[in-house]
Amino acid sequence: MKKRILVTGGTGFIGKVLCPELLNRGYELTVLSRQNPDDVRAACGRVETTKDLNQLRSHPGFDAVINLAGEGIADKRWSDKRKQELRDSRIGITETLVDVIRSWETPPEVMVSGSAVGFYGDQADAEVTEQTKPHDEFTHQLCRDWENAALALEQDKVRICLSRTGVVAGPGGGFLARMVTPFKLGLGGRLGGGRQYMPWVHRDDVVGALIWMLEQDNASGPYNVVSPNPVTNAKFTQCLGKVVRRPTLFPAPAPVLKIALGEMAGLLLTGQKAKPARLTAQGFEFRFPELQAALEDSVR
Repeated sequence: MKKRILVTGGTGFIGKVLCPELLNRGYELTVLSRQNPDDVRAACGRVETTKDLNQLRSHPGFDAVINLAGEGIADKRWSDKRKQELRDSRIGITETLVDVIRSWETPPEVMVSGSAVGFYGDQADAEVTEQTKPHDEFTHQLCRDWENAALALEQDKVRICLSRTGVVAGPGGGFLARMVTPFKLGLGGRLGGGRQYMPWVHRDDVVGALIWMLEQDNASGPYNVVSPNPVTNAKFTQCLGKVVRRPTLFPAPAPVLKIALGEMAGLLLTGQKAKPARLTAQGFEFRFPELQAALEDSVR
């Protein structure tokens, strides 16, 4: 009998690659999305759809849940209203999801739930593993509460994996979609001083890690889903310029970014030298461990 998986966020940048891969592996999928069913299937493949988690109350149950729901953290300036929207789209949905799961006849074996390396906050140039103590700021509080909402299901004997994902590169969207055009026009440059680390990862490796967590019975807890080779923003800028064959002569000064973006400028001016310590120790292999190959694939 095929295993059934409920996926939230299945039409997002990661989900629209993850879902077809899961289908190829023989899983049956139900995708939570506000889009109409035809658009969901166009993005994800032959899946069942639902627009409201409450439609799944008292359901017989799914074998697994992959929870990737959440609005883009850098899509809008961080007003108090926007911060609450970010919390609702992550923590609120996850709390509802947990409540719905508890109404099922049978709980899932595992839930793989999204998070981000923003959990650690600004870590300057210190190496960051899953054991690193976080710096208390908005991104940490957001990720902490998001993770805790998912971890509540441990009380129900559900295996929980947390994907602390870095900055995701891949073709057809994501943060690179905003960067590539100015870089191709020769208008790219480092952000601030460029010394801050960018914990990047290729989308194919995110998908691979999510499936690995799903299928590894001994996997649980937080995993840094980042390349084993983090780089500074200056190095990232240099490499992207090389890939698109353009100079990178136009830095964005920190004061300008702070005026333009307010508190959200911290996303660009600080970072984490994050390493996938637990994934590496448990034998996960990256398809794109090096930045240049990842960028070449992403902007092809």
